[in-house]
Amino acid sequence: MELEFFSAAFLSALFAIILIDLVLAGDNALIIGLVARNLPKNTQNKVIFWGTFGAIAIRAAMAILVVYILAVPGFMLGGGLALVWIARKLLTPEPDAAANHLAKAPAATFAGAVRTIVIADAVMGVDNVLAIGGAAHGSILLIVLGLAISVPIIVWGSQLVIKLVDRYPSVILLGGAVLAWTAYSMIVREPLLVAWFEAHPATKLVVAILIFSISLGPWYSERLAEHMKPLVVLLPALLVWMLAFEVAASVWKVQVDYLLAKDEGEYMLEGLRWLGWLPLAALFLWVREQLAARTRRAARS
Repeated sequence: MELEFFSAAFLSALFAIILIDLVLAGDNALIIGLVARNLPKNTQNKVIFWGTFGAIAIRAAMAILVVYILAVPGFMLGGGLALVWIARKLLTPEPDAAANHLAKAPAATFAGAVRTIVIADAVMGVDNVLAIGGAAHGSILLIVLGLAISVPIIVWGSQLVIKLVDRYPSVILLGGAVLAWTAYSMIVREPLLVAWFEAHPATKLVVAILIFSISLGPWYSERLAEHMKPLVVLLPALLVWMLAFEVAASVWKVQVDYLLAKDEGEYMLEGLRWLGWLPLAALFLWVREQLAARTRRAARS
């Protein structure tokens, strides 16, 4: 689907790509600075140039693959699920020392620095290219623009990104939300699932809430009171429970929608759908409390 140049959809996708680049390119920019920090000034400039050249080549190759693979059945679903994982990883607090194992020590030589930067970008750039490919909706122009925008952010924008995130942590949350929305749009556009979503339009909202609750879980889990933290598990679990009944209804051709049941079996299934999760939730809360009590006892002893 090629978006019309400078249309509202085009500009919206471009804005999403810029946000993705701002959030995901920060680690890559940090790698370049750490790798080259002990090299002479003139060598640092060469490392940045050739490291950038290698990064562009690798990202261009990956972007070309993404353009073709996006049409492969199942890839949109897998890519959407991968973006959910990326969003969770992005929003999960990490120790400063765990920035990346590739950059624990600065490089001592020009060749070593360039090699480390290219390897790091190849490893860490997959999520960026995948996110851009999903947000671009198959537009070659948007993918090229996304790659072009990511390069100066990676090479020259490291300090800006770090300071921006440090001063306004909500930028990370915004980036996670963009990734979650991109994941949702990829999943509902998966060729294998399009017909099912058309037959069950109400499930799109359920899937959207499920994706956002899972993707942003680490963020609000850190900010919830202790007695509210079970919601981080219970809300997605309840949505999965509801979706499972929609899938079962499609496979077994039974009625589980609201009050439209026609026989005793469908009434029982409907009751299980709306009330069956309650004992499971109670069991989860009881097990959680038992584990917490055991941890407290171990800490005191």
